[in-house]
Amino acid sequence: MTKVIYPGTFDPVTNGHTDLIERAGKLFNEVVVAVAHSPKKQPLLSLEERVRLVQKATTHLPNVSVTGFNNLLAEFVVQQGASVILRGLRAVSDFEYEFQLADMNRHLAPDVESVFLTPANHLSYISSTLIREIASLGGNVDEFVDPEVAQALKRRFANA
Repeated sequence: MTKVIYPGTFDPVTNGHTDLIERAGKLFNEVVVAVAHSPKKQPLLSLEERVRLVQKATTHLPNVSVTGFNNLLAEFVVQQGASVILRGLRAVSDFEYEFQLADMNRHLAPDVESVFLTPANHLSYISSTLIREIASLGGNVDEFVDPEVAQALKRRFANA
């Protein structure tokens, strides 16, 4: 049984993320979406809310679970008994950074492999950063995120 970890900040989770999770669910027996605490990135939403929103966006996927984590990814993967780290690549510009991460994770956890997937073409331009910016300026993000994520962003920026 192959267990894959799909890590990220998911601030917020987008339809691009969900697309990768759905396709990973077809390739692997078990998918763990690992929501990183990431205080250095100063997430807009709390870890608990990000976990809840990813859970909501993936409720239709029976072999997917969602959990938060706050330690090294390589350690987390080993603790979870997984053998694969899934990473998404939207553009060539993502590759260099992801390549460095894969090499470092291979050094820290030699028995763990990194696998890369690209989102569907119509989702490749979506990023959490763009979604946050659109939402912060009062724009409509409904077509890019789960309805509950859109509502969470509206609430967050209504109080800003």
